Amino acid sequence: MEVGHPEVSVVVPTYNRVGRLQHVLSALEQQQFPAEDYEVIVVSDGSSDGTNDFLKDHRSERTLRWFAQENRGPAAARNAGVKEARGELIVFVDDDVVARPQLLTEHVRAHREASGDVVVVGPLLSPEGFVMTPWVRWEQEMLMKQYRALIGGVWQPSARQFYTGNASLPRTQFLAAGGFDEYFRRAEDVELAYRLADRGLDFIFKMEAAGMHFAERSFSSWLDAAYTYGRNDVIFARDRNQEWLLSALETEFRQRHILIRALVRACRGRERLTSLTMSSLKLAANTATSLHADEIERVAYSALFNLQYYKGLRDEMADAQSLPFLR
Repeated sequence: MEVGHPEVSVVVPTYNRVGRLQHVLSALEQQQFPAEDYEVIVVSDGSSDGTNDFLKDHRSERTLRWFAQENRGPAAARNAGVKEARGELIVFVDDDVVARPQLLTEHVRAHREASGDVVVVGPLLSPEGFVMTPWVRWEQEMLMKQYRALIGGVWQPSARQFYTGNASLPRTQFLAAGGFDEYFRRAEDVELAYRLADRGLDFIFKMEAAGMHFAERSFSSWLDAAYTYGRNDVIFARDRNQEWLLSALETEFRQRHILIRALVRACRGRERLTSLTMSSLKLAANTATSLHADEIERVAYSALFNLQYYKGLRDEMADAQSLPFLR
């Protein structure tokens, strides 16, 4: 570490979340990690809600620097933050993730204990008492299912768990891999992770490096995300040298519930049936929520997500014969 430079740079991209950002920065200012050893860099990505005024007036006992740019997406914002970073270790924290006091300490500990350069991923936990929309709650439950599998050794951490809401890696490795591909506005984190894996980096899941995820998104945004993830998985396999991904997607599809598989296949290429099915599932989900029928609610949102995801997969794959498992 260069004299006078912090060991860690925390990069926070933000867009129109000034209310939540205040809590995010407050938590980062209360870290157990030595104050002189880390800095916080905030990149305002075209915010128009008073974020820049807040940052201009904000006073912190920690080193806080901020920059504003035109809206170019989270990949561009994170790239800009890393460019300005002075620390050897980059920790990414999203503007809706409130770090627990030990988050930085645990990220740094994991890197120090590793035998070489690694990528460390911390969990995005559901805050107690925070009311989430049902579809976001479903998403958080799926995350917790992943975490239990990782802790139990059912899965090994991989590039596909690299969510930059709470993750860290050496700055040199980030730059050597080329940073985030700014073409992508969703799944840009996983795309970078595939390139990091190609460089030989291992991935470590650190449950103790926790952040509380105050997730909020509209239903239409949630559905759009599922669709875009599907399209991007094809792009990664076809255009980004991740050919193995298609066979992995087939394996995952065959592990889906039999009713999910049947529904996805039945709706293939049938836009009217897909639309009717989506409407019916949303009605079922709303009814289940009002009746506190949690299992029915989960099944309905699982079906909705999977229909959109696999539609994105098919729409991006021009040669439908390349996805025989969806037929």
